Amino acid sequence: MAHITFKGSPISTLGSLPAVGSKAPDFRLVDAGLADRRLADYGQKIKILNIVPSLDTSVCALSAKKFDAEVAKLANVVVLNISCDLPFAASRFCKTEGVNNVVTLSQMRDRSFGKDYGVDILDGPLAGLLSRAVVVLDGSNTVRYTEQVPEIAQEPDYTKALAAAKALL
Repeated sequence: MAHITFKGSPISTLGSLPAVGSKAPDFRLVDAGLADRRLADYGQKIKILNIVPSLDTSVCALSAKKFDAEVAKLANVVVLNISCDLPFAASRFCKTEGVNNVVTLSQMRDRSFGKDYGVDILDGPLAGLLSRAVVVLDGSNTVRYTEQVPEIAQEPDYTKALAAAKALL
C-alpha cells in the first residue's frame, strides 16, 4: 500500500506499483473509440503509462500536454494516459487542448487495472480514482521505471520518465 497525500492530507492506494524488472500486468482498458485495448495492442513500442486521477484537473491536464509534446519527438514510444475518465470526456479534452500524440484509455469497463498496478485510491475525496503515477515499459512489457507521485497535486518527474524511455531506444 502506498501512502500518498492529496493537498497535504494522507490517502492510501490499494497496493504498490509493479516492481522494476517485473513483467507488466496485462490490462483491458477502453480507448476513445470505445474499443477494448490490451497491452499487446501497442506491440514492441516503448510504453509510458501516465496514470492520472482525471484529465479534468489542472495537474493531470499538464502532464498529458507535457508528455504529448515530448513523445512527438520520439520514434517507437507511445504514451498511454490512463484514468477513470469516460472516453468521451478524454476525447473532448484532447480535441480542446490539441493533444494528438497521447492515447487516452479509461478503466470504465474493467476495474482490474487499478488493482493490478496498485494505484486505486482507497480513501479520501478521490477514493475510487487512480493515483498519479508513471510506469515505463520496454518493448517486451518489462517494467523499466516507476514513479508513484507522493502528492496528487504534484506533477510527475518528466525528466526521469523520459530518460528511462529514451534509454530503451
